[in-house]
Amino acid sequence: MSGVRVAGVGLTPFGASPERTGRDLFAEAGCDALADADVDRDDVEALLYGNFMGELAEHQGHQGPLMAEAVGVDAPATRFEAACASSGVAVREGVKRVRNGEADVLMVGGAERMTNLGTAGATEALAIAADDLWEVSAGMTFPGAYALMAQAYFAEYGGSREDLAEIAVKNHDNALINDKAQYQREIDVETVVDAPMVSEPLGLYDSCPISDGAAAVVLVSDEFAAEHGLDASVSITGTGQGGDLMALHDREYLARSPAADEAAEEAYADADVRPGDVDVAEVHDCFTIAEVLALESLGLCEVGEGVSAAADGVTTKDGEMPVNLSGGLKAKGHPVGATGASQICELTMLLRGDHPNSDAVPEAECGLAHNAGGTVASAVVHVLEVVA
Repeated sequence: MSGVRVAGVGLTPFGASPERTGRDLFAEAGCDALADADVDRDDVEALLYGNFMGELAEHQGHQGPLMAEAVGVDAPATRFEAACASSGVAVREGVKRVRNGEADVLMVGGAERMTNLGTAGATEALAIAADDLWEVSAGMTFPGAYALMAQAYFAEYGGSREDLAEIAVKNHDNALINDKAQYQREIDVETVVDAPMVSEPLGLYDSCPISDGAAAVVLVSDEFAAEHGLDASVSITGTGQGGDLMALHDREYLARSPAADEAAEEAYADADVRPGDVDVAEVHDCFTIAEVLALESLGLCEVGEGVSAAADGVTTKDGEMPVNLSGGLKAKGHPVGATGASQICELTMLLRGDHPNSDAVPEAECGLAHNAGGTVASAVVHVLEVVA
């Protein structure tokens, strides 16, 4: 079984680009990834592409071949859809294909165009990732769903709006020098707590923005990297995926994310590492409470302690476990189909030492990416390690 190297990464700036098409965004990310990898596009054997709401945002289905054409790749292309975990699932498929010898060079990525829909339109589009029969028809939106999860967490383990606000403050601080981030501005706890309420206890600054953007990575086998003398020092050494019941009311727990528990357990075992080996993590903080649930599922915090990790300095840039040095979904942005691949891009750069925040983790050798779909009915976790 071959190892899987991240040979190159490419990201567009995340933010509001309503004048750009999805294919335009992905072409930029894909071409940048190929240039970063120093791999010829003719060597790419397949494109694995994540996208969630293309039919609604651009009246465009069947996006895989379209995106391959945009990048100039003449190879089979397949679209993956798992809500906000779409490109995370695509990365997992890419890892498996390289490992089993099916391919030596793959492009994996994703894109989403959202801001052209406006806030109401994007909220309605995102809602199709929930159970339409039992949740959406009753008026459920994702801010409302995550607010229920936050209320359940507070009731079970304690915590406060100020604790959640510290997560938003941390991730905005991390995004200050990331020129790909949507929000490069500092905020404080008072600003977060005093912001307009969206769904109690989550306010405006507890929520990620609506974003446009794209991300792409070039995955290659160990053998291809060696034969072509590629400078590809980061490998994806672990992958895992978990699932849960779709509707919140059917779940045993609202204050936990069992799908992420399963994905993390599988990924750690696959890489033969433990939570204590992780030096830096990018987790799916679509809302501040989501970062709490992720930290606990990944074993980076004990259950009930994730809510205070930012306030206690554990997950800050200078803490013992820096989390979301990119700014996370909260401040870097969340073009949903691109998010999973973008986490791999950010971690790869952090481990290579060429990320704006690499100085915060100069000795880092192991990174963890956590990508979730919906209210974590889907979860994908990847372990990245420096191997050479």
